[in-house]
Amino acid sequence: MAVVAINTASTQPPRGRLDRIAIALSALCLAHCLASAVVLALFASFAGPLLDDRVHEVGLGIAVILGAVALGRGLRTHGQRLPLVVGSAGLVLMALDILLPHGPGEVGVTVAGVTLLAIGHILNQRAARA
Repeated sequence: MAVVAINTASTQPPRGRLDRIAIALSALCLAHCLASAVVLALFASFAGPLLDDRVHEVGLGIAVILGAVALGRGLRTHGQRLPLVVGSAGLVLMALDILLPHGPGEVGVTVAGVTLLAIGHILNQRAARA
């Protein structure tokens, strides 16, 4: 009967390497935890000004002006109304956002409005190229 010797030293990593990997993962975990705390603290400090109603009003004003100029010019250039309709729907949702209290509903309306406005601009670009 033949005895087969299995060399377990070559199939398993040395214990020292596992320890180094575990130490590295622990260090990564520590860095992640500390970085998360710092980022959250910084975000809380900057969140106040970002939630100010004036920021939303100024942003909406800029979006309305740029949207009216770009989408209106596109309508005159290519004659397609779809980009103007989609972009305008986005602007309406963004305007409704100003009336809503801060919270999940406001975020959803803003995201939908900004997305529709962006789609309107994309459609406008495509129509202008065609």
